[in-house]
Amino acid sequence: MIDHCVVIDLETTGLDPKKDKIIEIGALKIRGGEIVDIYSTYVNPGLKLSSQTMELTKIQQEDVDKACGIAECIEEVIEFIGDEPLLGHHIIFDYSFLKKAAVNQKIAFEKKGIDTLTMARLLLPEVPSKNLGYLCEYFQITHQAHRALEDAKATWELYKKLVEIWSNTKLEAELFLPKTLLYKVKKEGPITSRQKERLLELIEKHQLQVDYQVEMLTKNEASRYTDIILATYGR
Repeated sequence: MIDHCVVIDLETTGLDPKKDKIIEIGALKIRGGEIVDIYSTYVNPGLKLSSQTMELTKIQQEDVDKACGIAECIEEVIEFIGDEPLLGHHIIFDYSFLKKAAVNQKIAFEKKGIDTLTMARLLLPEVPSKNLGYLCEYFQITHQAHRALEDAKATWELYKKLVEIWSNTKLEAELFLPKTLLYKVKKEGPITSRQKERLLELIEKHQLQVDYQVEMLTKNEASRYTDIILATYGR
């Protein structure tokens, strides 16, 4: 059993780190097998949350509107993680969003991780579903689904259950040790002054109600939204 790590979970606006946004981060620092510190924050995605996202997570628009953007808090998150390996349920998902945020801020972020989803697939082939909610119900782990800190706590409890099961198998321990997490991402710079001016001009000209904050867009996002307006309304 790994007794030192950071258990982490994110809530996001969708499943694609290339276009979706982080809205909540929850993390537990583990030392000697015990929780010694907690990190939890909402994150402003710079856009309006969909009704589906709010219904699923119970996170409301006002919760994220008053929070900092990921560009402002990613350094704090990485500092909390430090040199520890990450632990998560489908950890590459959480890592990919964090890696993108780090790269955009020119911060090195290369980590090893342990995936309880991979462990469950190896240790529980007979269990029909391996998602976190189902496994928590299976092991009778208290769990408030789709809230980052609560999911992180549940993941830590699940990890301990899976280690107990592993101890009664002949599977090699190496299967469950931290592995290098691989996710390639290109840096996306923030919106330029010219892009911002042009986009705001188009929004005003066509009297549009947009669901994103222009000043929080990246260059790529600004170009995409500008192209959409031009294609829809013309110049």
